[in-house]
Amino acid sequence: MPAFSDPAVLAVASAQGDRRALARLITTLEEGSPGHEEALAVSFAAVGPTHRIGVTGAPGAGKSTLTDVLVRLIRAAGHRVAVLAVDPTSPFSGGAVLGDRVRMQDHVLDDGVYVRSMASRGHLGGLSAAAPKALIALEAARFPYVIIETVGVGQDEVEIAGAADTVVVVVTPGWGDAVQAAKAGILEIGDVFVVNKADRPGASEAVADLRAMLALGDHPAWMPPIIETVASRGVGVDTLWEAIGDHLEALGTQGVEERRRRRRRGELVAAFADILRARASEAIRETEVAAAVEAGEIDPWTGARLLAG
Repeated sequence: MPAFSDPAVLAVASAQGDRRALARLITTLEEGSPGHEEALAVSFAAVGPTHRIGVTGAPGAGKSTLTDVLVRLIRAAGHRVAVLAVDPTSPFSGGAVLGDRVRMQDHVLDDGVYVRSMASRGHLGGLSAAAPKALIALEAARFPYVIIETVGVGQDEVEIAGAADTVVVVVTPGWGDAVQAAKAGILEIGDVFVVNKADRPGASEAVADLRAMLALGDHPAWMPPIIETVASRGVGVDTLWEAIGDHLEALGTQGVEERRRRRRRGELVAAFADILRARASEAIRETEVAAAVEAGEIDPWTGARLLAG
């Protein structure tokens, strides 16, 4: 095992296929340990071609079961695959509630599958703040497919649109009316829609609702398909996998690169904001302006303008 004290060494070993180094590297990135920025730079330089597939939807929609079946399909085709499952944060340990690891025990002895659970740690948007960094590490480890499964928080999961090349939105019969879907932004982020548990009453109505709402949108390059599945029995998943491949082909090299350009810019903004936030916390410490705001003598916005000069 590479030296735990040197994240950059871990990044090199991880890119060379050391799974234990990869696990430790992701932990280092998640915790923001000293040296993690250098490790990120090493990993970024080593990234290989990867199709990022986002799987999102409300809790109980069957995202984990669907992910498990997709992993089986990818492995059956002879490809390696990694899963980054963003789980709710444990109220006791602060770590991830490892529901997805439990569901994917059948893959534990398969060297071609890597499953990592990551705590959301209160971060909204369905992902973890550290997820973009972990995804870089997985790409550097040369997994041709990475499935990103969101935490399942309902209407706040639109962040996955910026992290994935193809976004699969999973709903179920009785999922709610189309107005709620539009309000949640789900219709804007989905590249492929899945009505899971389609053997239950209301499946046809869910399909009809989605179709009606999608018809109102503007889809010049790609009309998102609606796939009916029963993930627990593997029904319809072959069709879903074909649709995921069709979407990537429809995007083409230029379309994929444009998505990734927007992703990298968004990650730059987020990283820069984190640095400025840390500097701001340091800058206001023990200042007269901070004391005045705390005492209620001036409002925070006036205080911010005074500090900014």
